[in-house]
Parts: sequence; structure tokens; C-alpha cells
Amino acid sequence: MQAEEYNRRGKEMVDYITRYLTTIRERKVTPGPEVKPGYMRELLPDSAPTDPEDWDCIFRDIEKVIMPGVVHWQSPYMHAYYPALTSWPSMLGDMLADAINNIGFTWASSPACTELEMNVMDWLCKALGLPTFFLHHHPDSTGGGILQSTVSESSLVALLAARKARIQQQKRTDPADRDLDDSVVNSRLVAYASDQAHSSVEKAGLISLVKIRFLPPDDHFSLRGDTLKEAIQEDRRRGLVPVMLCATLGTTGVCAFDNLSELGPVCTSEGLWLHVDAAYAGSAFLCPELRGPLGGIEYADSFAFNPSKWMMVHFDCTAFWVKDKYKLQQTFSVDPVYLRHENSDQATDFMVQTTYI
Repeated sequence: MQAEEYNRRGKEMVDYITRYLTTIRERKVTPGPEVKPGYMRELLPDSAPTDPEDWDCIFRDIEKVIMPGVVHWQSPYMHAYYPALTSWPSMLGDMLADAINNIGFTWASSPACTELEMNVMDWLCKALGLPTFFLHHHPDSTGGGILQSTVSESSLVALLAARKARIQQQKRTDPADRDLDDSVVNSRLVAYASDQAHSSVEKAGLISLVKIRFLPPDDHFSLRGDTLKEAIQEDRRRGLVPVMLCATLGTTGVCAFDNLSELGPVCTSEGLWLHVDAAYAGSAFLCPELRGPLGGIEYADSFAFNPSKWMMVHFDCTAFWVKDKYKLQQTFSVDPVYLRHENSDQATDFMVQTTYI
């Protein structure tokens, strides 16, 4: 009887979602003036209920408590922030994923989880026209892609990996740094971005304790190679150690594109990690005729964009690729005995390539 009740209630929720999305244009996009900070406290009890509540009562709370405070991002009249449209295939996939409820930190924790992610990331890499060194499955590649929650997280992961690689290099090649604690070397690191870059780049610097220097773009809001080179030379004279550039393809403010074809060679000659943040505009590169701003992508060490913008995929969804997976592994790898498995030497374990788990 319980299974029949769950089945009936499940169908009721699906029907509600269908009605919501098919009639969403009839709803006001933003909350009314009655919704002010703290509005929900008056609609909910002070403490969690000690006894279960009837489902019909819970269901009525969707319209009574939740919907008055919802900004309807899926509405055709929603033009704020950025595109974040979902789709029926995405929702159905989300339903299945929620039901299976995998936690894919290692290959062994669910092989299908890791295998699917690797293959889909390769598909997406090819569809965008990215270099083959970002592919998991390519004879000449040591890189690969991984799903992250946000591009902000990807910028942080890239900076942490660049930081680790630079500290190791400094201690290996500079006698003055050889016996220093990592934190001392870290204090001299500096990374760069256009002053049009997303605020998450600054946050990544705060978290990693790496100085972020924001550079002025040209009249078209594009960061140029000469500006970067001059900043690097100036910082080296001050005793700082340049470590990374975060270049943006499609800035948040004006959708400007940094000049990768100029910035890439500078990063290569100066030994900087080049991270490319294409959060907003990256989906456009699915169209070959729109790939002009990708000129110079062959110099990139990492690349990230949001399929959850334009591609009708649920938020959060960020695709993140690196040229060298080992540099992520040396940054985030831990090896507790309870996570080892018999295929550890052959399989990809995503837990050693990101900040989570």
C-alpha cells in the first residue's frame, strides 16, 4: 500500500511540475512587494514539527510558502543575470540521478559514474573545438575534463594547482627557496586577470593567499599581451613570482574577450599557468563560425565554461578541463586505505583531481 501511495504522490509532483512550466509565463517573474527579508518566518512554525505532516498540507505549502518568494528563472520574461534555462531531458536525467544517488568519488564507488563523465567530457571537448590535449581518451593526451559545480570553483582549482606547481618548481630550481616552507614561497606569488574578470577570481586569491593583480584592458575591454608582459616584468623586479593568468572569454560586465593569441605566448615564455574562464560565452563555441576568440587556446593549461548557461542543462553544471591531470593530482591527492581499490592504478579517480571529498 505504501508503494502505491508513493507512486500516486510522485505522479502528483510530476503533474505539478508540468503545470508550473507550461503556465510559467502567467506568473509574475519577481516576487511582489509583500515579500520582504524574513517573510517566510511568519509562514512557518518556530521549530521543526515533532509529528509528520499530511502530504496534502505539505503540498499546499509550495504555493503558500515557496512560490511567493521565487524568481522564475525559466519564465520567457526573465531577462536578468544570465541565461539559465533547463529542459525536459535535463529534468528527467536529474530524476534518474537522484534515484540512483551515486557518490562518484572513486571509479570503484560507481564505475558508470566515472566512465560516463569521462566520455561526455570528451564529447563536449570535441564539440567545442578544444585542443586534443584536453581529452581523456587520446594517445597524446595527459589531460582530461571533469564536472565542477561552478566556474568560480574551477578558477580556484586552477589557481591551487598552478600554485602547487610553481612552489615545487621554485624550491627545485632556486637555491634560496629550497629549504623554505611552502607558505613563505606562497607569500611571493602573484596571479593576473583583467579588471573585467569575474569577482570569483579575486575570491580565489583570498582563499589561496595568492596576490591577484588586475590589469587594464584596451578600449574594447580586452586584455592584451603587452600589458601582461609589462606587469610580469615589473613584478619580477619587485621580487614577486608570477604564477597564473586567468583570461576571460565573455566577461560578466560587457561580454568582452581577452586576446588569447597574444596572452598565450606570453604565458608560455614566462612560465605562467593560463586558465581560460569562458563561463558565459563558452557555449557559443559549439558553432564553428563563432570560434574566433578561441585563437590561442592551444596555449591554455585549463579551460572552463557553464553548460548551465545556454545549453539547457540544470544549474549547477560546469565543464572544466586541464592539460595535465598530474598537476591536479599532486595538488589534491590523498590516499586513505578505505578509498583504495583493485583498479586504482588503471582507473581515473576524480577525488584526486578536485577540491571535494
